[in-house]
Amino acid sequence: MVYSLPLLLGFITSAIGITPPGLINMTAAKVSIEEGRIRAYIFALGATCVILIQTFIAIVFAKFIDNTPEIVILLREIGLVLFLALTIYFFWTSKIHKPKEKLAKLRSKRSRFFLGMLLSALNLFPIPFYVFISVTLASYNYFTFEKPFIWSFVIGSGIGSFFAFYCYIVFFKKMETKTAFILKNINYIIGSITGLVALITLINIIKYYLS
Repeated sequence: MVYSLPLLLGFITSAIGITPPGLINMTAAKVSIEEGRIRAYIFALGATCVILIQTFIAIVFAKFIDNTPEIVILLREIGLVLFLALTIYFFWTSKIHKPKEKLAKLRSKRSRFFLGMLLSALNLFPIPFYVFISVTLASYNYFTFEKPFIWSFVIGSGIGSFFAFYCYIVFFKKMETKTAFILKNINYIIGSITGLVALITLINIIKYYLS
């Protein structure tokens, strides 16, 4: 039961990180529509395997960073700036009409597993994302760099990633028109979340300097 928290945190953070429309999840939806769900699941499995590796690498880096309190505070301050910038960016771009996400061309009919691995490997965002997430959680005592916690978090991130891909594979075609409102306002939703996180981060930074 004690390891259920990092499992849950890994699931939530990965699901949130992958849910916004992007190259990988939109390609998973395209594979599902054009070639069937089985191939799409294989594609998602390949992408998830790489995400598991990226998450583990990120936590290894984070473990060394966590031993230096000054770096942790610096990361919080950097995170505050990034979250504020993201908040401004998402609210600003929500007012601009954007073309549909360009999908990967599916020329080959070979195993979608390796295609998923390739696209996921080309996306390096998960490494700095999970470094920041794990260090931040550890600084609030929600995460420790013990092996069982690390593996629970990594497994949770894999489950969360595959779940997000699964939702795109299963529901994208059915809900394509019904989710138009959500997709249209996704930047507002994400901007609100990043704004809330920025506010919480700012409060904790102020508490640190006042203590």
